[in-house]
Amino acid sequence: MRISPQSRTVLLYVLLSGLWIWLSDRALDALVRSRAELSWLQSIKGWLFVACTGALLYWMIGRDLRRLRAVNRRLLDGHEQALRVLVSAMDIRHRETGDHSDRVTRMATGLARLAGVRGKALRNLSFGALLHDIGKLALPDAVLIKPGKLDDEELAVMRQHPRLGHELLQRVDFLRDAGDIPHSHHERWDGCGYPQGLRGEEIPLAARIFSVVDVWDALITARVYKPAWPESEVLDYLRDAAGSQLDPELVALFLENYDELKVLAR
Repeated sequence: MRISPQSRTVLLYVLLSGLWIWLSDRALDALVRSRAELSWLQSIKGWLFVACTGALLYWMIGRDLRRLRAVNRRLLDGHEQALRVLVSAMDIRHRETGDHSDRVTRMATGLARLAGVRGKALRNLSFGALLHDIGKLALPDAVLIKPGKLDDEELAVMRQHPRLGHELLQRVDFLRDAGDIPHSHHERWDGCGYPQGLRGEEIPLAARIFSVVDVWDALITARVYKPAWPESEVLDYLRDAAGSQLDPELVALFLENYDELKVLAR
């Protein structure tokens, strides 16, 4: 029968504690004759027992927590690998260029670090960037990969994908906090975006960061509906879009660190 980790910890603690009490009592009975001295030594022994068992418990709990963190890390890595396989298939279906989703994830994460995003917020941003177009899985191919311009009805269908993506992520526990980018990366700084018409800093920071990178990538790479733009024209477009489509401070941060961020796209 396999013993659970908590049972093993309790058994080890009880065994070592009982062994200490028995051996120390035998030793004191054999070596000490004075009642006053025996009482004083018993007190010292009691405090020593508390200190030693506290240190033992600290070590045992720390060991189990390290194992738990390692298991959680492997589990999270497994989730991420599965997501990357899904996203690769999604990019192929969307006829995106190369590793589009991985590329914009790397760049958005880099820009987020420059903007001071850290810890869990950075992890959620990374997952959100990777899955930014997950809602497009629910769209028909006739709209999704149409080579020409979408008509009004098709455009209305296409604009459902942020809401659909957000709803999909809310069904997955570890992705619920990663929904800002899928839901809001088509919002505009001037409030003319979709699906909620958010304006300025009403737009979540993660989505504002990602939008700068996504616009850059959309213009500088060829798509089914357009050729790639020259790099100089892409950068000019970002400068012009600052304060209307995009957060002006984040555009400035992107341009100031452009060479460093561009390396992440390779």
